[in-house]
Amino acid sequence: MAKILIDREDIRQWAIARAGSPMLMDTPEGTGSRTLLQLTFGQEALNSDGNQGPDRVGGFQLVSWTEWFEALEANKLALRVSDDPSGGSEAEFEFVPRD
Repeated sequence: MAKILIDREDIRQWAIARAGSPMLMDTPEGTGSRTLLQLTFGQEALNSDGNQGPDRVGGFQLVSWTEWFEALEANKLALRVSDDPSGGSEAEFEFVPRD
C-alpha cells in the first residue's frame, strides 16, 4: 500500500528516518532549464568521522530542505511512499503530480 506525502514536515521526517538528504540538478530544456529532484540515502554516513563526502552525487547537488521543497512545489510534485510496516526502513519512493 502506498501513501502520498505533500506536507513538508511529513516528507522531511520520512526521508530523515531513512537517512535521506535532498538533492537537485538543473538540466537544459529548450531555451531554459528545468530542475530535477532526488533524495539520496546514507549521505550522513559518508560525511561522518570528518569525511566530508561528495557534495555531488551522479550530477545532483546536495541542497537545503528549503531549496528542495521550493523546487518540489514549483514542479507541483508530491512524494508517493510505501506505508507497509513490513517494509522496514526501505527508501522506496517516487515523485507524482500533486493533485
